[in-house]
Amino acid sequence: MTHNISRRTVLHGAGLGAVALFAHGGMPAAAHAQSSLRAVYHMTPPSGWLCDPQRPVFTRGAFQLYYLHSGQNNGQGGWDHATTSDGVSFVHHGVVMPLQPDFPVWSGSAVVDTANTAGFGAGAVIALATQPTDGVRKYQEQYLYWSTDGGYTFTALADPVILNADGRTATEPAEIENAEWFRDPKIHWDAVRGEWVCVIGRARYAALYTSPNLRDWQWASNFDYPNHALGGIECPDLFEMAAGDGTRHWVLGASMDAYSVGLPMTYAYWTGTWNGVAFIADSLTPQWLDWGWDWYAAVTWPSAEAPETKRLAIAWMNNWKYAARDVPTDASDGYNGQNSIVRELRLERQAGGWYSLLSTPVEALSRYVTTTTALPDRTVNGSSVLPWSGRAYELELDISWDAATNVGVSVGRSSDGQRHTNVGKYGDELYVDRGPSDQGGYSLAPYTRAAAPIDANARSVHLRIFVDTQSVEVFVNAGHTVLSQQVHFADGDTGISFYAVGGPADFTGITVRGLGGTS
Repeated sequence: MTHNISRRTVLHGAGLGAVALFAHGGMPAAAHAQSSLRAVYHMTPPSGWLCDPQRPVFTRGAFQLYYLHSGQNNGQGGWDHATTSDGVSFVHHGVVMPLQPDFPVWSGSAVVDTANTAGFGAGAVIALATQPTDGVRKYQEQYLYWSTDGGYTFTALADPVILNADGRTATEPAEIENAEWFRDPKIHWDAVRGEWVCVIGRARYAALYTSPNLRDWQWASNFDYPNHALGGIECPDLFEMAAGDGTRHWVLGASMDAYSVGLPMTYAYWTGTWNGVAFIADSLTPQWLDWGWDWYAAVTWPSAEAPETKRLAIAWMNNWKYAARDVPTDASDGYNGQNSIVRELRLERQAGGWYSLLSTPVEALSRYVTTTTALPDRTVNGSSVLPWSGRAYELELDISWDAATNVGVSVGRSSDGQRHTNVGKYGDELYVDRGPSDQGGYSLAPYTRAAAPIDANARSVHLRIFVDTQSVEVFVNAGHTVLSQQVHFADGDTGISFYAVGGPADFTGITVRGLGGTS
């Protein structure tokens, strides 16, 4: 397994070539392919390496989704383009912003410029993306692309629209470290003030800018968080939405590496207000939208039918701690990487007075159900194998218990029971343990097991478990908690079993929905 290598560490200076650095990550020859392990209902690239998704825009009656793509694992690349009408099935259109010599296109965001603020025409799609000017890492800056055909082709301005002033003056190690982290612009329209707001990820804070026209940007303020052990900000997110009680809130989110302090390496977020200059957080302690190992570089966008109260979200199902390794789909299907299922997000007030984002799988998934099997309730003391098997499905159920100390579900079970991934509750943790599956190089702890907090005194739990050929996503108690894990199941590992340790547990409302292909 290769650790801590990413597109972020490629360009330490002019003259370092991405091809040389990542020659070890080439794709295995297609001639050696085995039976397909391609995900059934998740977005995957036709071939090559899929990385960060870019926030979609809605044009031509569909969402235009862009994603970082390369021809080799963990290599440099540009933006590829796919469209979807429902957030489940995607049509791929190929490269839309290509890699240029020493000039890859990193993450950013696109918007539809309805009012023609940028001067490229009403309805033009405008994208800001990070690129390392002259191939120099500390010169990573924000470049503007525009499209007048709904986001199918783009033209770039020659010069960056947001300069990395720190990179031009940095000489000391601490200054250079900060300068080398200036990326992933996310743009949002501030309707109250009639201007654009942009958030950019920095090493220990988020930088906020404003603009009347998407071309000319002024620095407004920095949002600093006191616990720098949370890591640096990547792929920040900034938006306003209405909560279930009608109040309006701004949300600042980011993908962060908080592993060193026992917190997730996924999407952290703060709720608060935007006053035109600064983001004021309700609390400087972030909340987390996912507790698994693999929900990174997430993006959110307003739903078409309820843009004020519901947002959609998608993330890259991988982790920079081990992303560079080859995985089984390299050999079987010639690609590496998938996105999560699309979620619907709503903002709700909690009993303690704070507001939290709750997640549910996108409703359109129900249209891809091919079979529905309701199984009888059962009491388990030990283990019990279900009379059902499959590669791609949703399992929904309730578990309740009294004295049992460890209860849960094994998915991806091999016929001999040796390989499986466990989803369960133990003590004050709700966990997903993929270690026994061990098809994707997770044998090295701690990456085998992910856990989310749950009340230690809880004696029941509602689970919606989404299993595909290379992933498990678990939605707990109406989406208050979610854990997303990349899991590469062996071809025949299709069984399901229940378990209860330390006493019996009741498994009720057991429904298995087979999910069909999306293309």
